[in-house]
Amino acid sequence: MLPVARAAATGPGRRIGSLVYNPGGPGAGGAGSLEEGMDESFGAAVRARFDIVSFDPRGVGGSVPALTCEPAEAEAEAEGAEAEETSEEASDAVAPLYPRTEADRSAAASGARTAAEDCEEHSGPILRHVGTEDAARDLDVLRAALGERELTYLGWSYGTSLGTSYAEQFPRRVRAMVLDGAIDPSLDWRQRVISQSAGFRRSVDDYAEQCAEIAGDSCPGVSPQEIRALIERLYQRAEREPLPVAEDSTYAEYGGMDATAVLDAVSMAMYTPEDQWEPLSEALREADQGDATKLGALDDEEETEEETEEGTEDPGTAEEEQKEQEEDEAPEPPADNSGAALTAVNCLDVPHPRSLRPYWDALAPADQAAGVYGTAGVTAELTCRDWPSGGRSPHRVDAEGVPPVLVVGTTGDPATPYEESVSLAEQFPQGMLLTYEGLGHTAYGRGGACVTAKVDAYLVKRERVRPGATC
Repeated sequence: MLPVARAAATGPGRRIGSLVYNPGGPGAGGAGSLEEGMDESFGAAVRARFDIVSFDPRGVGGSVPALTCEPAEAEAEAEGAEAEETSEEASDAVAPLYPRTEADRSAAASGARTAAEDCEEHSGPILRHVGTEDAARDLDVLRAALGERELTYLGWSYGTSLGTSYAEQFPRRVRAMVLDGAIDPSLDWRQRVISQSAGFRRSVDDYAEQCAEIAGDSCPGVSPQEIRALIERLYQRAEREPLPVAEDSTYAEYGGMDATAVLDAVSMAMYTPEDQWEPLSEALREADQGDATKLGALDDEEETEEETEEGTEDPGTAEEEQKEQEEDEAPEPPADNSGAALTAVNCLDVPHPRSLRPYWDALAPADQAAGVYGTAGVTAELTCRDWPSGGRSPHRVDAEGVPPVLVVGTTGDPATPYEESVSLAEQFPQGMLLTYEGLGHTAYGRGGACVTAKVDAYLVKRERVRPGATC
């Protein structure tokens, strides 16, 4: 069972049909994102002419069965004592971002193997059937169920992989397709790691260089050099010992934030500089002063603010109280399994070596290309070594007969580097590239009126984007 959500067209008399989108991931649930208002990311012209539709891909969010790498509650309680003992032993050793010694590499490989075994044990048979090719076939079932002869589609980030796979399997069932923040299907696992890691490294450099313009006085240093030095200092410090956090922090049970957690927090803050660079700056300054609590809570900040606002508002009217009661009675949202889905789909989609040597051989080139972002990226791929194999392999797009596809690339994109968008547009027959000169991940919905106008014109009127188009 795959949950589906729909926001009806605002101009029903001029309705063209349904537009299906995927918000990214892999592991992001589309149905939940639409219920939370993601249709507002689309331009007014598109919302007027299309029902906006999304779904939770198989294994993700509210889909049944869903992926999980965690034991059931009863099983978890039974394993509690053993897990606590293991946790205490593990906390004595902090994993480095660049495993150089045999001991560090053995520990990294062992941890990755355990993670893969946990996912296979707790997810069951669904684990082998959540790859992108399977999800693309589900997308075609959804197209038919919506009564559409041809698919109008927009995919952000991982959604570009889903769209590409659909175009390859069903090229003559595409009406219009926008792929924003592209993933190049021709790259192997090592090339993907280096490409993305280099993107994050460049984005952190952009943060150091342009912090004052976006975050103002919040910047944790007066010069780019100071900011880079502070971030490097935190990585080195966290490799020696986890950074301290408050008792109510999610990282408290792990003894603080280790180097991987710090690097992840910094990397994730590169996605939307306009929203995240100011709180990141404040968190980095406090972490450097000895308290990493804010750094560990960056992902939770928006949710925490909402909860605080809800908890401090004045008593409402009877209508508001009824609305609150209805919300209380609404079904619980599905558990967040985005981490499990991210690993499962990536491992199934891209073949990985079974022996350890190729991973260790990739460390030095990754370090040269992207520093600790590269070496940490290689280490993260170790989980895929023990993962069930998928049927895909790196390849150039094969979608003969597909109509012109619009690829959107952001020059300062951390997670899906611009070069991959350029490559994907070239691989599609009649592929078109729209360049957004800016920072952050993806462009449509956050890249301004120019991007919105060109994408909307293509989706509504199938108006082509001229070569070299830039916003």
